[in-house]
This record gives sequence, C-alpha cells and structure tokens, in this order.
Amino acid sequence: MTGIKHVKGMLLYGPPGTGKTLMARQIGKILNGKEPKIVNGPEVLSKFVGETEKNVRDLFADAEQDQRTLGKDIDTLHVSLRDESELHVIIFDEIDAICKSRGSTRDGTGVHDSIVNQLLTKIDGVESLNNVLLIGMTNRKDMLDEALLRPGRLEVQVEISLPDENGRLQILQIHTNKMKDNSFLAPDLNLQELAARTKNYSGAELEGVVKSAVSFALNRQLSLDDLTKPVEEENIKVTMDDFLNALREVVPAFGASTDDLERCRLGGMVDCGDRHKHIYQRAMLLVEQVKVSKGSPLVTCLLEGSSGSGKTALAATVGIDSDFPYVKIVSAETMIGLHESTKCSQIIKVFEDAYKSPLSVIILDDIERLLEYVAIGPRFSNLISQTLLVLLKRLPPKGKKLLVIGTTSQLIFLESIGFCDTFSVNYHVPTLNANDVKKVLQQLNVFAKDDVDAAAEALNDMPIKKLYTLIEMAAQGEQGGSAEAVYSGKEKINISHFYDCLQDVVRI
Repeated sequence: MTGIKHVKGMLLYGPPGTGKTLMARQIGKILNGKEPKIVNGPEVLSKFVGETEKNVRDLFADAEQDQRTLGKDIDTLHVSLRDESELHVIIFDEIDAICKSRGSTRDGTGVHDSIVNQLLTKIDGVESLNNVLLIGMTNRKDMLDEALLRPGRLEVQVEISLPDENGRLQILQIHTNKMKDNSFLAPDLNLQELAARTKNYSGAELEGVVKSAVSFALNRQLSLDDLTKPVEEENIKVTMDDFLNALREVVPAFGASTDDLERCRLGGMVDCGDRHKHIYQRAMLLVEQVKVSKGSPLVTCLLEGSSGSGKTALAATVGIDSDFPYVKIVSAETMIGLHESTKCSQIIKVFEDAYKSPLSVIILDDIERLLEYVAIGPRFSNLISQTLLVLLKRLPPKGKKLLVIGTTSQLIFLESIGFCDTFSVNYHVPTLNANDVKKVLQQLNVFAKDDVDAAAEALNDMPIKKLYTLIEMAAQGEQGGSAEAVYSGKEKINISHFYDCLQDVVRI
C-alpha cells in the first residue's frame, strides 16, 4: 500500500547477558510467520571448500521456494500486494563470528569474506528475497563488515544496554516471582535496595545472583552429618543476607574492580596532612564535575610525584569514593610478557567497556611502565603511546561520562613526549614533611608520645610508602617477633632500633 519494501534485517548489539537472544526469539514468535531458524554463527563454518557458503544458502532455501511458488516477482520500486509467501525469520547469534570486516582476517582462505558476500547477495542482491527477516546479534558491533549495516541489509540497529535501576528491579521480580508465590522469600528481603546495589549488572548476572542466593539458603538446610536427609521445603527462606553474600560471589563484568582497588591501599587511608587532603578534595570535585556537567563528558587528571608518594592509593580512593558503577585500573603488572599490540588491545577494551556504563573511572597506573619506558635512549613504545593519546582525547558516546586518572613518577619524560598536555589538570603529590609524618605517626600510635617529635624530624621528606615500610621493620624489634604487640598497642617501637632501621631504608 505504501509502495516501499519492508525492513529485511535488524541488528541487536550490546554487552553480554543483556537479553539479546531472548528478545530475538520473542520477535520471531510475534511476527506470525514460519518457525524462526536460530543459527549460532560458528555452526555455519565448515572445513570443506565451498561448504560454508552452501550452509548460508541452505538457510534461505525454504524462503526461496516459498517465494517461487506463492509469491510474485518483486518490482524494484514496490512490493506486489498479492505476495502470499509467509515471512521467514532467520536469527544469527554471535554474527560477528562469521561476518567480520572483509580483509581483516589473515587465514589465507578468504572464507569469512565469502560468507559476507553470500549473505549480502541473499539479503540485497539481484535476486534478493522479500519474505525474509534476518536478525543478527553481537557483542562486538565494531567487528562487523560495514556493508552489512547499510540500508537494505541490517539497517535497523538497536542497542540493548545494561538495565537501569527500574529494569534491574523488574528482572529481580521476574526471577523471584515463583519463590514469592511459594513463600520462600524472607520478610526482610528488599528488592528495591538490591536493584540500587547492583549497578552495571546485566540480566544474566542478576539471574546468577538469584541462583547464588538460593544456594546459600539451601545450604543452611543441609545436614553435614546426614546428606541423604531430605530438605524440608517449608523451612527454606531466602533472606537479604543470602542476596548480599551472592553479590560478593557474582561480580559484574562491567562493575568496579573493588578488590584490585583495595590492593592499591592495603594499609588503608590515613590523614597525611592538608596538602594531600587538598589534592583528594580537588579530585573529588572532578568526580562531581563528571556527574553533573553537560559539557564535560570526558575529564582527565594526572597525579605526579616521586615513587612511593601515595599516587596510586590516592587514585584508588577517588575511584572507590566516586561510587561510579564502572571503575577499572590499568597497570603494567597485568600485562607482563604481552606483545605491545596485545597490550593496546587490552587497554582499548577497558575504554570500550567504560563506554557501556553511564559513569566510569579508569585509572592508568604508572603510565611510564605502560609505555615500557627505559631511561637510556630514552626508549618507549610508540604504539602504546599513540593508543593512549587517542583514547585520552576521544569523547565517550552520547549519554556516557568518563573520568581518567593517570599516575606517574616520570613527569619530565611525559612532558618531553607531549603526554602531559592531554590531561585536563595535573596535581603534584608531595612527599611527607615533618608535620605530615607527625600526624601519620600519631594516628598509627606506634611510638611513645615523647618519641613522636624526634621520629618525625628524622623522617622529613619521606614518601608515605617508605614510611610504612620503615615502621613495619622497626615494629619487629631488635630480636623480632614484637610487631603484633606494637600494632595491638601493648608495646611501642624502640626509638634507637627505629634509627638503625632508618639508615637501612634511606640506603634503599
């Protein structure tokens, strides 16, 4: 009636576990056509030459037969109103496995290129079908051949993103509805609070949380003395504590790396004086800027200072206190032995994952180590450097906001290669002066009151990390073994032994 052709293809893309496959199945059911064909991308591939392309053609064989027998010739400008052929829905799960961008694979066979060509011919070729709807699903839209995404092919592209708080509440209600009907849920369970706590959880991860919570509830009813004893169903109650334990067990793929961040500040955070407090406050203002500003979707900050001055701990604290749903730390220690191109891929993936979250923090720890910096030369990885420079300037997608915090002990090197100019603000993290050290020692309470001033004067211009190392050494005592008594407050560090340890630490 309108004289236009219907849409022949659509693409559902987004993070894993968000319900793309489930949604495609439901679309196939409500269209009142033939039973949908569901194909997992790799199933099409074959080791025999030409067999893969034949498998693609076979997917469209039924639609071709129907169009020949029940349909009419399709005019190039309009669709025949007498076409009685039913709609054939073909669902491609993990379509990126077979439809990679042509020329990107180096297997020497060209089979992936042939698959894309064959698929394009069937959807939008000279003898294209008009009774087919192709639904593709992928987590990696960027890997697909661009020709597939043009009008007439997979022209409708829908992003299935991570659920918001209201969506998470509905998902939790769906998965706990049967338990609620059977009175298995405890009165203290608050799904609204759980929905607020589960930022950046996908639908599949929320289902995993519910399963884990049920397993905790069932374990309480099991008797270790007699495992054959049946569980009494009326005693099964899934409590709020079960769900909180499940949240610790099921960690979201796009969530905050809390364990990694806590490892960056094993000694906790202590008040190191006004200078450090000022830097923390300024960094938290940047967090607020990212949250509320409409004109600053990307904010970058560089923390520089001598080694051991507490830059990483400060950055980790800002990441934790930001309460952003996605916080990741990128450090060289997780990339030991990797080729520079692989390192670039990992760094890019962290940024791409951040773009899927509404609010994100990325910490680039020890940038000079990421760049493989060697002072002799100097030498560094230009590939990693250029990758980071591009990522630090690239704005996140619309509706997404990102804060990047970098740390370095080699400011002069970064300035020489123009790296510092890419950061919005730079903050110098100083070593501790005598007043700062005194404040830290008073909080730790490991010295006698009369010895605190003398110890603080001896530790002027001391990095916080080296200060902790020195205190731990001195707490052992001359004969060792007294550290536990010192930390419990029963004993104090001997000032003479402390001075002996100080000479060793300064020489490190």
